[in-house]
Amino acid sequence: MSLPKEPRQKMINLMYLVLTALLALNVSSEILNAFKTVDRSLNTASDIVEQKNTEVLLSLTKLLEKGETREKAAIWKPKADQAKQMADAMVAELEGLKKELKEEAGLQLVDGKEQFKEDDLEAATRLFTAPPPEGKGKGEPLKNSLQAIKDKFLNLDPAIRKELEHSLPIDLTTPEGKSWSDTYFHMTPTIAAITILSKFENDIRNSAAQVIEFCHKQVGQVEVVYDQFQAIASQSSQYLMPGQELVITGGVGAFNKNAQPTVTVDGASVPLNAEGVAEYKTKVNNPGTYSKKVIISFKKPDGTTGSVEKEIKFTVGSPTGVFASAEKVNVLYLGLDNPIRMSGGTKGAEAITATIDNGTITRADNSGLYIANPATAGMATVNVSVDGKSTPFKFPVKRIPNPTPMIGNYGGGTVSVNNFKANVGIRADMGDFIFEGVKFNVSSYTIVCTGKGFENTGPKFAIVNGAYFTSEVKGYIEMCRPGSSVLITDISVEGPDGRRKLPASMAFNLSN
Repeated sequence: MSLPKEPRQKMINLMYLVLTALLALNVSSEILNAFKTVDRSLNTASDIVEQKNTEVLLSLTKLLEKGETREKAAIWKPKADQAKQMADAMVAELEGLKKELKEEAGLQLVDGKEQFKEDDLEAATRLFTAPPPEGKGKGEPLKNSLQAIKDKFLNLDPAIRKELEHSLPIDLTTPEGKSWSDTYFHMTPTIAAITILSKFENDIRNSAAQVIEFCHKQVGQVEVVYDQFQAIASQSSQYLMPGQELVITGGVGAFNKNAQPTVTVDGASVPLNAEGVAEYKTKVNNPGTYSKKVIISFKKPDGTTGSVEKEIKFTVGSPTGVFASAEKVNVLYLGLDNPIRMSGGTKGAEAITATIDNGTITRADNSGLYIANPATAGMATVNVSVDGKSTPFKFPVKRIPNPTPMIGNYGGGTVSVNNFKANVGIRADMGDFIFEGVKFNVSSYTIVCTGKGFENTGPKFAIVNGAYFTSEVKGYIEMCRPGSSVLITDISVEGPDGRRKLPASMAFNLSN
């Protein structure tokens, strides 16, 4: 366009051109944050797939040791090992490119954390698309490496090629008239280019998983290698006096070192010792009858979680016979009506008065049943008074345990694509929580779909309010094929004690 000669108008037009250029270069923080969310989700999904690959290879090792499966395992296990080694090498190459890209974007360590220009539009261009000497031109060599590993996966065996040639998620097609490097990396923000590299890592891990699973199917069913043994649950005593120590030990009858159990006592996690056993110790104080809920959870080869549960009951004696005991467990939960059973010893229930220093407590009937509603997490002391004499009883006050996110009957792992598509949303499952009728509703979540079906569009993600699949999410799910991966993370729920974000994510590998 021609610029006017009048100085003021010329200046205005120059400023307009500069502003337009700045707007074209600007990448909003919302877009950058979206890429970071997708990148975290892809990395989480890759880690889950890698753990599954390790478990399947351990099962193949076990089959190699058995007489009836040794011959077939000797043929297919080396091929599965090769797939794992090739995937590891390719992921290491991609991780090296990520580091180099960050350095192009001014990587610095500040307080031990990496900082670089996430919105830099030229770093990826220099590293991948610009040829020397202006750049490094690593885009086409990367494409060749990705094509090469796909060919190597398929060339491991003719049966693998026949079965997986059209389902491996590595896809290098590009829109007509545009090079592969330009499609992914030309004038791409640094964080977006890193996300693209994470997407390729996820494709590699999922491709290796398909090959490894195929090799295993030629030999037999996946078998967990159990190599350690221990008692499930036990207690030091069923009857104690105030000040004595209660010891609860918990573990799984047999478990795999790569899927060690997690043990909780009344919802609190208890670490494992060197033998794989959790040992919970506590001094008892208040007279009464108590129980503690022990849950031992462990991962199965298909990625789902199994659990063993046991209720430990014990009694704490009292010289006077006065006691107060929670009806459900010896814990008070925020947001719930907690029943407490009280006794006045030689006196009747009508002689009891009760107070609490954290929240409120009210008489429910004339049999000694009271309802406590604590106000804050921590401890609550219930004072039971009979004939002017008061006896204190202390109770831990906790939040209700986190529910388990589920889609239908699945919490993750390998699910057929048709079964997955039959669901309409996410639910929060309380499992065997001691209080019946406690319900949590899913209030928001983030979903990421990648792998097969998303080769041309790249990963699809959405941040959703509510529990149901929106029309946008349904569209992404409809794009899924055998070989697709779906990760659901950042799950928030609302329950009797308010809103919370769940630490758990769900990762699904969709199959035929």
